[in-house]
Amino acid sequence: TAGTAAGQSAFMCVVLAAFDLLRQTPSLNFHINPSPFQVFIWMSVAGCLGVLLAVPLRKHYIDEEKLTFPDGTAAGETLIILDSGGSEAKKRAYTLAGGGIFSALFTWFRDAVPQLIPGSLSFSPALSALRVGFELSPMSFGSGLIVGLRITLSMALGMVLAWMIAPDFVVSQGWVAKKEFTPVLQWVMWPATGILVAGGLTGLALKWRSIQRTFVDLAGGKLAQGSDFPMRWVGIGVGVLSVALIAIQHYSLGVAPWESAVAIIVSVVLMVVGIRVLGETNWAPISSMANMVQGVFAAISPGSIAVNMVASGMSGTVAGAGEHLMQDYKAGKIIGSNNRALTYMQLLATPVGALSISLAYPLLRDRYGIGGECFARNANYSAEACNGMMSPISVKWAGFAEILMGGKLPPYTMHALAIAVVLGVLITLFEDKHKQYLPSPTGVALGMLIPALAVLPMLLGGLVQFIWQKVSPKTEEAYNVPLASGLIVGEALLGLVIPVLMMLGIIGSGGGGH
Repeated sequence: TAGTAAGQSAFMCVVLAAFDLLRQTPSLNFHINPSPFQVFIWMSVAGCLGVLLAVPLRKHYIDEEKLTFPDGTAAGETLIILDSGGSEAKKRAYTLAGGGIFSALFTWFRDAVPQLIPGSLSFSPALSALRVGFELSPMSFGSGLIVGLRITLSMALGMVLAWMIAPDFVVSQGWVAKKEFTPVLQWVMWPATGILVAGGLTGLALKWRSIQRTFVDLAGGKLAQGSDFPMRWVGIGVGVLSVALIAIQHYSLGVAPWESAVAIIVSVVLMVVGIRVLGETNWAPISSMANMVQGVFAAISPGSIAVNMVASGMSGTVAGAGEHLMQDYKAGKIIGSNNRALTYMQLLATPVGALSISLAYPLLRDRYGIGGECFARNANYSAEACNGMMSPISVKWAGFAEILMGGKLPPYTMHALAIAVVLGVLITLFEDKHKQYLPSPTGVALGMLIPALAVLPMLLGGLVQFIWQKVSPKTEEAYNVPLASGLIVGEALLGLVIPVLMMLGIIGSGGGGH
């Protein structure tokens, strides 16, 4: 739990990288360059606020909706298997270990020795420019095994709409200049975000009675003999941290108090939607949802690129912290942990992640630089011809702020957004009774937002799980989750080890970049 919280806080270094990219263009007059201490305070307060805002949502998403949260499931199942006995437990442990070892070895050869195993399979140069291909990722395949066929088919539907049908149409209409990943994404992200937000909020509204009961029970101390974090403490903490965040952004980053207050309110919406997306698909759409916040602030504070970046960065930090707390709650549910203790650990570890950003990011930036220029030449975000650290999310974040500063969105994006909102609401209204015939709005939207490279291995995992369940339901029930957990854990661990070894110079960087 502590590691998840610290890691999620540190992920928001993408905001700082976007700041650096914007300062490289003098004409934008973007001058925000926070000191390490400012970064530490800003990210700590925003992250802890996100943790507390997520506490009342646990019962709804974990206990009542029983969303999958594949990473949390993998962590909980791993702990259960490692701590259990008996012959059946040994078989499940061997399955988990085998999946983990295979995934780790595969990831090692793929990332450290790319001459042997490529990172992805490309179908054609034209599709590569749209990032359509097949990523060789045990983690994505394992996630597909856990989330199942309905979600992965929904993601595949979104992928086909956004990356196989839409590009030719929007380019031929002149709405998008080039048939490449970033320009097309800046158009399709609007209908995708519309489906996400409409589906998420409609689903929550349909369960309003259970949400109301959760707040009443938390306030009255009726939940599990105090195992949940008390609502009174949540209220006090949210109030204090909100005031502190508003003050920090006003005096340190130049954002008006009312703008920060709006950003906090919007971040709650982002969190509610993001938690559902993460629970169903194992993807946290932080950057895409933050782009929506950028659109909101382009409307209420037009021409202010500084407010746009600070507000969206803060909202992403708040929402991201809350989203990943749910993964920990899911793991805790599996092993029977105390939810109050898990919340304490999140609150204690979030400043650790913020401290790691404030100290490590400037050192890495000064050592390697931020290689933003290469993205204008290379739509695939590969390391070729890049002379600095790659940060594609930062490039998208900064580039979108630059577009919005001019007051222009790609043509007909708002029309597409409105249609998508209606579809998201309608599908969600009929989803409970006709789920077998309808796609998941969350899955469709996420398939539109993330590269097809990542969608296809998840779809393969969903297909394998479906066939396995039909052919041998008993073995699927016993070994699917341990196998999927091993595949997820193996790649996740090697994903941490390899960059550290590269930074220490023990192994080469493979593609020539960082």
